[in-house]
Amino acid sequence: MSYKEHTLTDQVSEQNAPIGADPSGPEMFGHPQGLFYLFFAELWERFSFYGMRALLVLYMVNNLFESFTNRDEIAFGIYAAYGALVYATPVIGGMIADKFLGYRKSIMLGAVLMALGHFALAVEHPVFFYGSLALLIVGNGFFKPNISTLVGTLYKQGDKRRDAGFTIFYMGINIGAMLAPLVCGWLGVNYGWHYGFGAAGVGMLLGLIMFWQGSRSGVFGDRGLPPNPTAIKEKVAGITKEWWVNILSILSLPFLGLMLFNGTLTLPVFGETNFDGSLIDYVMYYALLPIIAIILIMNLIKVDKIERERLIVVILLTFFITVFWSFFEQAGSSLTLFAERNVNLTFMNAAQTNSINPFFIVLFALPFSAMWLFFSRMKMNPFTPVKFALGIAQLGLGFLVFAWSANFADADGRVSIWFLILGYMLITTGELFISPVGLSKVTELSPKKIVAFIMGIWFLSSSFAHHIAGIIAKLTSVSGGEGEAASGMDSLLVYTGVFEQIAYVAFGFAVLALLLTPLMRKWSHGIH
Repeated sequence: MSYKEHTLTDQVSEQNAPIGADPSGPEMFGHPQGLFYLFFAELWERFSFYGMRALLVLYMVNNLFESFTNRDEIAFGIYAAYGALVYATPVIGGMIADKFLGYRKSIMLGAVLMALGHFALAVEHPVFFYGSLALLIVGNGFFKPNISTLVGTLYKQGDKRRDAGFTIFYMGINIGAMLAPLVCGWLGVNYGWHYGFGAAGVGMLLGLIMFWQGSRSGVFGDRGLPPNPTAIKEKVAGITKEWWVNILSILSLPFLGLMLFNGTLTLPVFGETNFDGSLIDYVMYYALLPIIAIILIMNLIKVDKIERERLIVVILLTFFITVFWSFFEQAGSSLTLFAERNVNLTFMNAAQTNSINPFFIVLFALPFSAMWLFFSRMKMNPFTPVKFALGIAQLGLGFLVFAWSANFADADGRVSIWFLILGYMLITTGELFISPVGLSKVTELSPKKIVAFIMGIWFLSSSFAHHIAGIIAKLTSVSGGEGEAASGMDSLLVYTGVFEQIAYVAFGFAVLALLLTPLMRKWSHGIH
């Protein structure tokens, strides 16, 4: 993990911390004690998220839309809409935390909404299906950006443990992500889909309890409290601002549910042209993106030269992470169906293959953390843009392995599971070059007053990536007439053909990141 060697300004948001205070507080294993409460809270939240995600496309294709001739496209459309929205709401959640609720109240609100959403998904009814996804979208918006930002507040300016701490936190994410498909996938396939969804709800409840216990024990100190405790108690139309946040969150659910329901609805975008888009296209590209762009431009104007150039670096890194996730997020859609239809699954089912990536994260996270520390001491640590380029290139190699597997298929169009494992391993090492580094750099490079908002934009990149991933996944749709899938060899050629194209495009973006490295290094102003 990269480290800053010459920090010019404090880039970490430390809400309500006394001037000169050490944010670390009590320590455990050389890190702030609060890190480990956040580690387990995030572990169980990710258990719930990835447990549900492992089942979602398979549930829609094999159950909810089983009789539809275009079931793959419908499932990919809803999955992409859900993924786009679940990573779009953190922008709003980050802004609300910065200005009103603070990190802690936002995290608690998000955890409660997500717990309700997971348990609602266990009820077999279309209203509950779309309503539960809407609850998860809103809850994630409050939870996701603020728990990551709260991790950043635990480390004081210039603390070289920061990147290692984020890697440990990232390992917690992936322990939950690894266990979830194994448990929820086993329950869903063997006992019924909604048992798997219910298990995800239990995981979210455990995450809620863990975070509440950490707040109650005082390990976070004064971090994450409302920036202005009296302001959130002010009343508007007889209701406090804090409660208005809760009310508006609930009122947004029907609108989000409608967007998910119309995930594959096409509407004319450019008059009489043939380019169509769904309802979510309009919201993302004609409402959300312009608003975010305006706010970013306003902040670029307000800040000084050093902060402005660092913020531009964050924007460039966000662009490259969007590219990475656009390809990576085939894992929950086309790669899951590829595993079900074209891989000899000898010791796990298709849903459980979603545990391969987090397994390698857990296996490699601490060695990678130690490796960055070693390179830092040796003054050989690559700059962040170089790590991004190497990460994207490794993802490209992973998809090239998936494509290459077609040369070793059996007569039924199935390939060895070891191709799937090797490809996932390469994608995972690429992820470790990018994602935890990116989380750390966002908190470090962003202007102090808007760090949670910028963290929200970082997660917004995943929103657009999920939308793009859905477009890519639809290229692999192989449903035949009367809902039957195409033959094994036909589907294999479709999947591997798309995977090969992904590989070559990824290599191109890796080269672009390398070319931009000198400029991004200059504009980082001493932050490695």
